[in-house]
Amino acid sequence: MPKNLILQSIFAALVLLTALAASPARADRCDDLANQLKGQIDGLRVGQTAANIIYLAHPNAHELTLGCAGRSFSNQLFAKSDRKPPKAYLDLVASAAAIIFTLPRDEMLKGVARCVKQPGLLRGDDVTSRYRRLDMRCVRTKTESSITISRSTDQ
Repeated sequence: MPKNLILQSIFAALVLLTALAASPARADRCDDLANQLKGQIDGLRVGQTAANIIYLAHPNAHELTLGCAGRSFSNQLFAKSDRKPPKAYLDLVASAAAIIFTLPRDEMLKGVARCVKQPGLLRGDDVTSRYRRLDMRCVRTKTESSITISRSTDQ
């Protein structure tokens, strides 16, 4: 009888090991996405990962992060620049968002430019909008402006 018990426990351990090895981790997919961004956007550097956020660096943005899948969103891109961002910043954000959300770059450039132009006297300094099934939030302060682009998990 003990020999049969040993065989059952070995079999159970193999099944458990196979199940764990077959499912890829979420962080791996996010790291792959960050490396894909690094390969396709000139000057982009991948930094540290902390709490499902990968910090990126580029000369055209003050701050740039890639948020990995969470409870309320599948992926998230956050970028911060000057109060009146230059065209190079808009191009960077549009290129990164096109890669992350697999949409055409020209369409993303339209959406990013529209979102960045919205904050102002009439709408306020914190504007949320939808574009191509993406949630876009543009915030403007006295010295900086930022954009957050995400796709909710139910989309």
